[in-house]
Amino acid sequence: MREDLSAAATLAAISKKLGGKPVLDGLDLAVGAGEVTALLGPNGAGKTTAVGLITGRLLPNAGEARLFGLDPRRPAARGRMGVMLQAAGLPDVLTVAELVGLHAGYYRDPRPLHETLALAGIADLGRRRCGALSGGQARRVQYALAICGRPDLLVLDEPTAAMDRDATRALWATVRDAADRGAAVLLTTHDLHEADALADRVVVLDRGRIVADGGPAAIRSLAGGSVVRCRTELPLGRLLMLPGVRRAEREGADTRIATGDAVATVRALLAVDGALADLRVADAALEDAMATLLADGRRAAA
Repeated sequence: MREDLSAAATLAAISKKLGGKPVLDGLDLAVGAGEVTALLGPNGAGKTTAVGLITGRLLPNAGEARLFGLDPRRPAARGRMGVMLQAAGLPDVLTVAELVGLHAGYYRDPRPLHETLALAGIADLGRRRCGALSGGQARRVQYALAICGRPDLLVLDEPTAAMDRDATRALWATVRDAADRGAAVLLTTHDLHEADALADRVVVLDRGRIVADGGPAAIRSLAGGSVVRCRTELPLGRLLMLPGVRRAEREGADTRIATGDAVATVRALLAVDGALADLRVADAALEDAMATLLADGRRAAA
């Protein structure tokens, strides 16, 4: 991969093993300024390892990781990055204001404390000790730690885990605003609705390799276009023979059919199943695209 000088972070021809097992295999990835890049994939796909390489917590076995054109371990590079990791803990005895203020002191031009707390939705928690926070409140404090230094790269690992809907949507707004102001955002999440709502670009990893890279709409289109839900007694093998059908699966009493031609699929269903019930058609979602991509990729590798 030719070096992208406009990228905040790059991984070039990266291979990485953990415990002797290959995790990343020749990975090329650039995280651009002014956009939210969602890094998605199943457990074990290599997402956490890629984040570890970008943040300098891991070193590659082959290839090169760069952060603002520098070794990710260099203080000059790390000082321009804010990180919110899923597994990070908080010191019980410090208050929220003490912790955020202490962390902000590591940066050259930090945000004012009151601004950081307000952006993270914790303006009313400044005097509370971290040990007394709920799970969702702790996540918002971790977000405050990530944004307090006005980072040029914001790395978010499952940022809204344990947050309620209002807190989630408030965080989404601040993340979107950061990207609109020119920051690069790297998001890893299992919440595909979150990725669809936030991302300008979606990168799908599977078994250490990129299997799709594009805008959310382009990725969704890979699912086949539409999803038909219904109640039918037809076997899945028969459904797969209908025109346009790419995938069919049971979900409890319902059947879920991914299709590239919803009209043809529905007409065929009505013709062959007189007992068809509860028929619904919707545009394919990012979840459908992910399922199609991963199934297709693993069939090709078999």
